[in-house]
Amino acid sequence: MTQRSTTRRYGVRRRDFLGYLAAVSAIPGYALRAAGTVTGPARFQDNPFTLGVASGDPSADGVVIWTRLAPDPLQGGGMTPESVSIRWEVAEDEQFTRIVRSGSALAVPQLGHSIHVEVDGLQPWRWYFYRFHGGDFVSPVGRTRTAPSPDEMPDRLRFAFTSCQHYESGYFNGYPHMQQEDLDAVVHLGDYIYEYAGVDNRPRKHLGNEIVSLDDYRTRYAQYRLDQTLQDTHRLFPWLVTWDDHEFDNNYADLISEEEGISPEEFLIRRMNAYKAYYEFMPLRRSAFPQGPNMTLYRSCGYGRLANFHVLDTRQYRTDQPNGDNQKPMEGKVFDPQATMLGADQEQWLMRSLLTSQSTWNILAQQVMMAPLNRGEGEDARYSMDQWPGYEVSRRRLLRFFHERHIPNPVVLTGDIHLNWVNDLQLDFTDPNSPLVGTELVGTSMTSAGNGGNFIPEYERAAEQNDFVQWYNSNRGYVSCELTPQKWTSYFRATPFVDRPGAPLETKGTWVIEQGRPGARPA
Repeated sequence: MTQRSTTRRYGVRRRDFLGYLAAVSAIPGYALRAAGTVTGPARFQDNPFTLGVASGDPSADGVVIWTRLAPDPLQGGGMTPESVSIRWEVAEDEQFTRIVRSGSALAVPQLGHSIHVEVDGLQPWRWYFYRFHGGDFVSPVGRTRTAPSPDEMPDRLRFAFTSCQHYESGYFNGYPHMQQEDLDAVVHLGDYIYEYAGVDNRPRKHLGNEIVSLDDYRTRYAQYRLDQTLQDTHRLFPWLVTWDDHEFDNNYADLISEEEGISPEEFLIRRMNAYKAYYEFMPLRRSAFPQGPNMTLYRSCGYGRLANFHVLDTRQYRTDQPNGDNQKPMEGKVFDPQATMLGADQEQWLMRSLLTSQSTWNILAQQVMMAPLNRGEGEDARYSMDQWPGYEVSRRRLLRFFHERHIPNPVVLTGDIHLNWVNDLQLDFTDPNSPLVGTELVGTSMTSAGNGGNFIPEYERAAEQNDFVQWYNSNRGYVSCELTPQKWTSYFRATPFVDRPGAPLETKGTWVIEQGRPGARPA
């Protein structure tokens, strides 16, 4: 990949760049104020709920419920440019005989007629059902669950996590199996869509060229969400979501594109389009509402005293990858004390969140591998500059914080790499006797990189020569986790093929983390 420079920054002065950034950031607020009038009761000739329903970001007394009106989802949505009022209901039963909350929500064209309702007044740690009404049409019935109250210790929490669902690489064969599990939530760690142009002779094909405009991004999300297996998994469980790079553009770093010659205007407008479409299609709270090309996605989601999810964004605030974003020796800019993976504000927020957490398990839901995986041969040690080892000062500072502040049971969930790994996180990876300070569970992709299960010499070698690696696997699939106050059990689920629908499910590994003892062991 092309080497980039932080000093280039498209050749514009910082003052001019920040002025442009401020101007673009004002766009969404103006657009919402100009949302227009409601045309009256919603009337549709065709089903507006083709993209289904979703829920997310549960709290002890509520949850976000979502839908997007799209009678013709792949042709701009098929809605006229007016605002539409939609009714919603939340009930204790699937037949809606015991409705506990209801109301109306405005679907505005400036947000692609998406609806995000922050339902409150619900009971903690309880299943609910929800639906939307538009004209003569009723949405599919969604199912969701609130979180436990902050002082409650649940007997268990079950969730699954996955990432990297490249549409063209195959079918989402893991989701039908995930739907059969007794889960309380689903966590998606990024690369929900891919931005690339459609390519022939693959299992499936993206519509159009590489996506750039807001309409491009909206159509790409709609194409993915029309996959019934993905849509149904959203319908059945609340989701916690975060992005990686392909929701915008491969391997970008904050304000720096992977590609040479991109103007700041082009870059920021495209990022604004990408972030806006992401918000429109995800069950997110108003706190995540995008401000131009910026969007605050990092946040906490607590499950009583059992677990606390610290959801991170490792793309928007990072400094540029040192020495390019390929595999390089750990030297030079890798040790720049000013380099950052999270940015100062997010890192300080994370440390505060960890310090104040009262939960047994502290979960970092994030994107790129934290363990310093040496992929070189012999004395030629090489590490991915796009992952945490490319930001070694940041990585060491966070692990030292785990150790010195005695953070209870930190477990890092990782996506991105399209492979399963179970890693011990050491305070100092150069010292075999260095104390363990946490555990990293790396989930494979849902589809990206194809069928999987193949022998990959680079990673086979890496698994052998890095002592902190406990296990490695190259299948596609997801990870299912069961947490109790005493232990964490992870089941690494695999689908043996994705190039056609209907794959069976295999459990390739089961790993246990004991409360108070960092590092995973085979069950």
